[in-house]
Amino acid sequence: MSAELDAETVAFAHRMFDLARAGATEELAGQVDAGLPVNLTNDKGDSLLILAAYHAHPDTVAALLARGADHARTNDRGQTALAAAVFRRDAEAVRALLAAGADPAHGNPSAVETARFFDLPEMLALLTAAPTD
Repeated sequence: MSAELDAETVAFAHRMFDLARAGATEELAGQVDAGLPVNLTNDKGDSLLILAAYHAHPDTVAALLARGADHARTNDRGQTALAAAVFRRDAEAVRALLAAGADPAHGNPSAVETARFFDLPEMLALLTAAPTD
């Protein structure tokens, strides 16, 4: 019986990651509001926030941030949601992450390094205009 439950739980988690990838903001936010851990990560260390940022869903990024998603969390390769948003050239998600306190120099590669490597001057400008502490 517990094996069935485990398979059901795993399937549910996979569905939540798919919601983040698809930008199903309302449904995913509802699940988080109902108790889904906002910082749930998959087997590669990708959080819901990283997946939403990588798949260019700024509304989902904003909803997860509003619910306490950890913008500093890195996946198993050292990547952050901010670097993912920069890579996808998603200015709206980049702005939301910066407003939440995401550090452009955090991660490996960092968001700044990502912008430089892929020659994304508009993203680099957003990152370097961010206030520093």
